[in-house]
Amino acid sequence: MTPVHVPVLLAECLEELSPVGEPFEKDAFMIDSTLGEGGHSEAFLKMYPGLKICGLDADKAIQARARERLSVFGDRMSFYNGWFNDFYSDYPQNLPKPNLILFDLGISIFHYELSGRGFSFRNDEPLDMRIDPSKGRSAADIVNDLNERDLADLIYLYGEEKLSRKVAAAIVQARASARIESSAALAQIISDAVGSRYAREKIHPATRTFQALRIAVNDELGHLPRALFDAFNDLAVGGKMGVITFHSLEDRIVKNFFRNLAKECVCPPNAPKCVCGGKACAELLTRKPLGPSDKEIKENSPSRSAKLRVVRKIIDAGVNRLAGLEAALGK
Repeated sequence: MTPVHVPVLLAECLEELSPVGEPFEKDAFMIDSTLGEGGHSEAFLKMYPGLKICGLDADKAIQARARERLSVFGDRMSFYNGWFNDFYSDYPQNLPKPNLILFDLGISIFHYELSGRGFSFRNDEPLDMRIDPSKGRSAADIVNDLNERDLADLIYLYGEEKLSRKVAAAIVQARASARIESSAALAQIISDAVGSRYAREKIHPATRTFQALRIAVNDELGHLPRALFDAFNDLAVGGKMGVITFHSLEDRIVKNFFRNLAKECVCPPNAPKCVCGGKACAELLTRKPLGPSDKEIKENSPSRSAKLRVVRKIIDAGVNRLAGLEAALGK
């Protein structure tokens, strides 16, 4: 099997989440929260012979590829099929507390190139975009059923598309004649509507809209905040958690949550006294996010927007830290 996806910020992950020199080095246990084709896990298992990993993924098809790729590591590698938010909210009792946790929030090239689910506007495929095709609304359902205002708001919020109202209007006009069922058809509608405005842009006119639909279909931002909170509390004291993000919406959530964890006090400014314990829950190991080198960007262009943030756990996070998650989502 030839892997399709190239893991991003691999050298940075291997260094920042290294078990070497840690108290847990000899029996380190890691959760790869977004296994994909197993690129990060493979590199960690090769570099750190004593490490064991459990890999999570909601997509059975891509996890099957990872199982084949990582079979050479035997019982050092285990698997969980499901969403990471479900896993961390009900952490399996048969597993030890992890010393290392990694989230790579990017979508695998497998999904764009081989899944056949319409993630890419470069292919003519059914407009689905679900990581788990057995659950939830498809992208076609959203595109064809949402009213124009809500569709425009979704594209603006999740895709940061300034021309969202023009895009939504074009979609609604097109679907009046026939249901929009394919990724290529949707891409053409968007391109016809706003293509001239993108003449000087380096990205395709449909890029931001497709991103917005993918995020909405898989509830990516909805899953993330609580998953981060639960994962941090599942992490062993002294353990490290790293998160790779690819766009400003998810990075804002991670940044605000990690900063919140590192604060000694998170009580409201007008509180008469501290009731949160007045103790930091985590140490920021990356005060600024780590990004790809020029060499990595040249060799793997999808890495260009990647950012890695890492914290080390001091104590569990109490419910008062949830305020930081809500603030990150604008609630």
